[in-house]
Amino acid sequence: MIKSKKFFIDKIKHIIFLGENKNLKKLIEINELLKLNSVVVTSSSQKSKITKDIKYFVFNKIDEKFKEFISKNYKIDQTLFVSLAARYIFKKETIKNFFKNNLVNFHNARLPLDAGGGGHTWKILREDRIDCQSVHIINEKIDQGPIIDNYLSVIPKGLQIPQEIEKFSEKNLIELYKKFIINLKRKKKFDLKYQQIELGRYNPRINSVKNSFINWDINSYELINFINAFDEPFIGASTFLNRGNFGKLHLKDCQLHGGDSSNHSCMSGIVSRHHKDWIIVSTTGKHMLIVEKVLDSKGKNITSEIKIGDRFITPPKNIFDGNKKRIFYNSKGLKS
Repeated sequence: MIKSKKFFIDKIKHIIFLGENKNLKKLIEINELLKLNSVVVTSSSQKSKITKDIKYFVFNKIDEKFKEFISKNYKIDQTLFVSLAARYIFKKETIKNFFKNNLVNFHNARLPLDAGGGGHTWKILREDRIDCQSVHIINEKIDQGPIIDNYLSVIPKGLQIPQEIEKFSEKNLIELYKKFIINLKRKKKFDLKYQQIELGRYNPRINSVKNSFINWDINSYELINFINAFDEPFIGASTFLNRGNFGKLHLKDCQLHGGDSSNHSCMSGIVSRHHKDWIIVSTTGKHMLIVEKVLDSKGKNITSEIKIGDRFITPPKNIFDGNKKRIFYNSKGLKS
């Protein structure tokens, strides 16, 4: 509950997770050690991401059926509702009158600087090297509720792609959750930190298929950031070759290389050299791009089939079409 700008729950007994998270099992284990009951409620589009050893209930809306299920089995004033990438719409009156403001969200970026989705991809594009885990009150506006607590750390310099940064970030999420739940169980009253929304920024969601087309006209630093941002666990930044019938290709395991001769912007995308295990590709700047994986639509590495003089190209239409529509997800998945 919220009282006098403080958040607390006097006699917490239940934690109801809404959504899904890779660390759900570990979070449940933390609850068990504290003798708190854990319940998982998810959507039909997210249930496949939950491991089979975790029991869950499926609701696609915060509707009367959901409210009846919760009210019948749990006391709201003794329950904390935790959103983990939940794909629900929380209305103002429901937050206040049903959830009794015992509804929080865990967000893996700084607020209000990074509200919205696409967390690690946007961070890599911007070269943001600070990991921040935040827990905040959910209100009717996306990621704008007052902050309860957060955990900041520097991302180790060797971590460059989403999968690497995500593993690091996940450990920090567990640390913040553990600290938060222990203090909540001890009846700590958290001072709420209200966000300065006028200093914030909203990041729309990103789709790794639709938004990953490479613009070969950008400078080499932005180019490598873009390619890294769509590396594992995603399919890879997308482009085409000006030869053959390879179809859409995906670049992975890339890095900048300054040891070869300089380029001209009209050379960007040209394969200038081929080693048995990698290729050298020109950019618009002084750097070359070392590419170790060129994957076709079936995930096969076809780097050995690329020839010197070939050129990677991305038609402007692909870039435009990929960006012209905003990406939305709901409880059933990607909205068409």
